[in-house]
Amino acid sequence: MVNLGLFSEIKPLVSVNVRFRIPYYTQWGQSLVVCGSEPMLGSGNVKKGILLTPFHEGEELIWAGSLTVPVGFQSEYSYYVVDDEKNVIRWEVGHKRKLALPDGVENGKVVEFHDLWLNGSDGLPFKSAFKNVIFCKSSSLAIEKPLGMVQNKLDHEDSVIVQFKICCPNIAEGTSIYVIGSLGELGRWKVHDGLKLNYAGESVWEGDCVVPKGAFPLKYKYCKYGKNGNFSLEYGSNREVSVDISASGPNYVILSDGMMREMPWRGAGVAIPMFSVRSEDDVGVGEFLDLKLVVDWAVASGFHLLQLLPINDTSVHKMWWDSYPYSSLSVFALHPLYLRLQALSQSIPDDVNQEIQRAKKELDGKDVDYEATMATKLSIAKRIFDLEKDLILNSSSFKIFMSENAEWLKPYAAFCFLRDFFGSSDHSNWGTFTHFSKAKLEKLVSKDSFHYDIICFHYYIQYHLHLQLSEAAEYAKEKGVVLKGDLPIGVDRNSVDTWVNPNLFRMTTSTGAPPDYFDKNGQNWGFPTYNWEEMSKDNYAWWRARLSQMANYFTAYRIDHILGFFRIWELPEHAVTGLVGKFRPSIPLSQEELEKEGIWDFDRLSKPYILQEFLQEKFGPSWIVVASHFMNEFQKNRYEFKDDCNTEKKIAAKLKSLVEKSLLLESEEKLRRDLFDLLQNIVLIRDPEDARSFYPRFNLEDTLSFKDLDDYSKNILRRLYYDYYFRRQETLWRQNAMKTLPALLNSSDMLACGEDLGLIPSCVHPVMQELGLIGLRIQRMPSEADLEFGIPSQYDYMTVCAPSVHDCSTLRAWWEEDEDRRRSFFKTMVGSDSLPPKQCIPEIAYFVLRQHVEAPSMWAIFPLQDLLALKEEYTTRPATEETINDPTNPKHYWRFRVHVTIESLLKDTELTTTIKGLVRGSARSYPGQEEEAQPAVTNFSVVPEKQQIANDQDQIRLPNQDSKITRIAVV
Repeated sequence: MVNLGLFSEIKPLVSVNVRFRIPYYTQWGQSLVVCGSEPMLGSGNVKKGILLTPFHEGEELIWAGSLTVPVGFQSEYSYYVVDDEKNVIRWEVGHKRKLALPDGVENGKVVEFHDLWLNGSDGLPFKSAFKNVIFCKSSSLAIEKPLGMVQNKLDHEDSVIVQFKICCPNIAEGTSIYVIGSLGELGRWKVHDGLKLNYAGESVWEGDCVVPKGAFPLKYKYCKYGKNGNFSLEYGSNREVSVDISASGPNYVILSDGMMREMPWRGAGVAIPMFSVRSEDDVGVGEFLDLKLVVDWAVASGFHLLQLLPINDTSVHKMWWDSYPYSSLSVFALHPLYLRLQALSQSIPDDVNQEIQRAKKELDGKDVDYEATMATKLSIAKRIFDLEKDLILNSSSFKIFMSENAEWLKPYAAFCFLRDFFGSSDHSNWGTFTHFSKAKLEKLVSKDSFHYDIICFHYYIQYHLHLQLSEAAEYAKEKGVVLKGDLPIGVDRNSVDTWVNPNLFRMTTSTGAPPDYFDKNGQNWGFPTYNWEEMSKDNYAWWRARLSQMANYFTAYRIDHILGFFRIWELPEHAVTGLVGKFRPSIPLSQEELEKEGIWDFDRLSKPYILQEFLQEKFGPSWIVVASHFMNEFQKNRYEFKDDCNTEKKIAAKLKSLVEKSLLLESEEKLRRDLFDLLQNIVLIRDPEDARSFYPRFNLEDTLSFKDLDDYSKNILRRLYYDYYFRRQETLWRQNAMKTLPALLNSSDMLACGEDLGLIPSCVHPVMQELGLIGLRIQRMPSEADLEFGIPSQYDYMTVCAPSVHDCSTLRAWWEEDEDRRRSFFKTMVGSDSLPPKQCIPEIAYFVLRQHVEAPSMWAIFPLQDLLALKEEYTTRPATEETINDPTNPKHYWRFRVHVTIESLLKDTELTTTIKGLVRGSARSYPGQEEEAQPAVTNFSVVPEKQQIANDQDQIRLPNQDSKITRIAVV
């Protein structure tokens, strides 16, 4: 017989019922799961999490669930949207929630958590751009109580303890947060008598009170109350909390109310490539330490952000081709071009100083002389290195830098040595060093090697670049200016990264973009595409390291060509143009699928379709000569390219050779274009890795091959074309982005902005919104197909708006180069039937800048050239010379320099006052705003209705030629 007395001394387990409750609208077949770090919540395995049950409460769909936990239970948790098999469809973005039970909670009590879904935008205040720069004073507040602690005690069964929790990341010194509401404990809507909240850290304010059950549903709002007696109430309808007031209802209600509802925070910034800055101290090019002056100018102009182009080393060819900042030699190393020689040592010999002064004068040209500047800087830096290498290399500061960066710094230095030794960065020609190994690396960088001084010189340069950029970055933070970097989509084929990690790249392919606004023939950037499957095996460690390195200097960054993280335009390595490519990943057209549709002649469709009449039309009387060099006639009047010229690169090489030998008299450029047209005259692209898979050639209806088909085949291929490009890929591309982008975003706390221009799949913007990624809007490149010009007043909040970017002409150049669009803009955007001025006069620039600064976009960022257009004296240079890049030219020389020094711009108070007036007049935040006692506002989760800007009432008062800056007159 069992002796029950043995159990009489065992104390019963003290437990608490925890309930979860969250409003969320799902689609058919979707459910919500709560999953946490503890076993009772699934130990991070969503399939083992708690499946919630839906019910309607008024117009809201509420999901709820519960579990019993021991007193003292703690866990992190998040909510997930899942399908019927608990596969994750969507998840909350940002920090995990913390579940902590109130102190002293008694056995059998019910604690109910009322949560709101965390979108990507909810985490923006915790990004370093805001937390450590713009709102840094708020983030340094003293914690008044631990996060989650309940201060009241539950004394009556007919009462409930309600804890209020609100996030408010930007709060002025001496300001408090209150809850006011219909209850006496909440002041009956009187601020002075309301519930004052305590700061609990992480921008969260908390407080609790005892609420009689008869007081529910309880209406309330949050408000700020300043030390000067001013208060601001959050906008929108009253918040409301309802609970089950029966005996089985909750005893504690923990409200997580998200962000305080205020007007959205908006800021402005300036964009300028590092190489374009001109200062009184630089040697031939903008330098990292010049950024301190640019920051000063940004603050004087009311800007909270300074945006740069990529600043990594691009020294692949050791010539001016390396001016292309998006073709990295190393994604970790900084570019020696931006080194301040004078800051290398405090004891530079007089003769070296004199050499620096001579170089400053000789290299102070209209544009950057890339090759001369690089050669001069490295030569002088080497002289200083030889004098003080022992001192620096043995310093504790250098040793710390070396230990923290050795993983990438050693391969970088070895690569630079081998590049110079072999005279080429093409590591496939490096013999025994073609294939990287750590053993070979350690020998190359060994202290015993004869070239150790050369290795150390590269260490030395990177060390000083790090010190100088760090100094500038810290200065920007102190001044309240966000330093925004740029993350290139690719790396050079002959780079440190492809040498060390060849498995991460598809080296037989090339990256580009399909035809778009920038180039009707598409773009071929020459970078190898990524092997995402291989990268995923270590959770994208290479990307995570890359972002961590950027975060050492930047608090925000631009993701170049963010569409590439959904799908990339992949071209064969032998391509020159960007036209005949395919998206990777993508679902191809299978041979079986095509055959079912009655398409069967695959050679006809996938090989260049060349008839004799095409040759005669393109080359005229010379067609026989051209055909004899490049073609074989394989059927009567049907031609194909010879094996030695059946790719674009082969055609270019053979053509160049024939022209040099004077065997062809026509223009080489025209011949190349016409031969490329014939090579590209295909309808389908056969997959080189799977002969039974095909991809529709972009713009296939424009090809002569397509036009020569029968109507039935045309209709079938037209339908399959639109299915391939605009329908069948969307789910796949969304899934791909949701694998890759979170790895980037979680690698650092930088604020991320995505360059989402071009052919945009419909899945892109929802994913960006879900992840809290900020998009880009350029007025002359609207994302809406039915608009000629974007309407800034209708832009979404989660965007950066700009009148131009580095990849297109400046505002002034665009205005002057395109008469038809200039007239159209003047009529539709300015509202005038008059002829517009031919020049982009300051009044025009002011009008356009004002449109952008008043837009609802979170950020308005202006190229410096567009800002200088506000003043006539800065517009004497031809506008076309101010363009940074020509995307149609793969060998463009990136060399633009501002013609005025940053010191001179700092002295021009007329310009800075005008720009700051624009920023202040638009209600955007600006540095020093608190000191001027202006209302500080912030909100990231709730976006009010589109701000209406009376553009139709704006009229341009045509210039008074004596006026340097004439404002827009508003009638």
